[in-house]
Amino acid sequence: MANIFVYNNQTGAMELYTLAESDAMPYNIGRTLTVNEFRGSSRANTLWTTRRAMEAFNITRRAWGRPIYVGFAFKRIWEGGHAAMSQHYAGVSFDVGQNLDSVTRDQLRNTAAATGVWTYVEPAYLTPTWVHFDARATPPACPAGGYPLVRQGSVNNYVLTLQDALNALGYTGSGLDGIFGGGTRNAVVNFQRAQGLSADGIVGCQTWERLTELAVSIGQTPTVVSP
Repeated sequence: MANIFVYNNQTGAMELYTLAESDAMPYNIGRTLTVNEFRGSSRANTLWTTRRAMEAFNITRRAWGRPIYVGFAFKRIWEGGHAAMSQHYAGVSFDVGQNLDSVTRDQLRNTAAATGVWTYVEPAYLTPTWVHFDARATPPACPAGGYPLVRQGSVNNYVLTLQDALNALGYTGSGLDGIFGGGTRNAVVNFQRAQGLSADGIVGCQTWERLTELAVSIGQTPTVVSP
């Protein structure tokens, strides 16, 4: 069984589901994306995504008209496997179509782009052997892209990624719920002070860059919450 947080972009609330590996992901239609497929190579028991990402996958699957093989989707940041501010750690990114030939893969990439539901569809020259699309939030805190600014009062999947990274690095007290409350702010301030950053409790570009650089691929430390 897996615990799955879903940030509902329509209501602004976090939702929590407990599902079997063979169950459809929340908001998935027709069981075209199971928990096990979304999990991929992640060994964690707690996962997260957004309603928007799940509904974007539904639309893409319907437009494609056949199964979409998902090679990689979710990963916890301490598990690594992707770049420091990868959208995979935020639960809104898919690497698919690894089982297709190049012509069919390009057709899938074009189909995904044509739906208009993804924030980003990676061009073929960057991912020639798979199709990458994601439903990242905008605007990013850094000019080069990545995660959005979050602060006390924020509620979303990026707060889960933030809390996960802080916990893994030993800056505890925030829990793991996707809600940026006082405990999360205190953990952020402690991290910022330790790293010589402006200790304002706001997670902008510099804090995201340093935090993700340190947390990515660190492994399951004793302070990881809900591994």
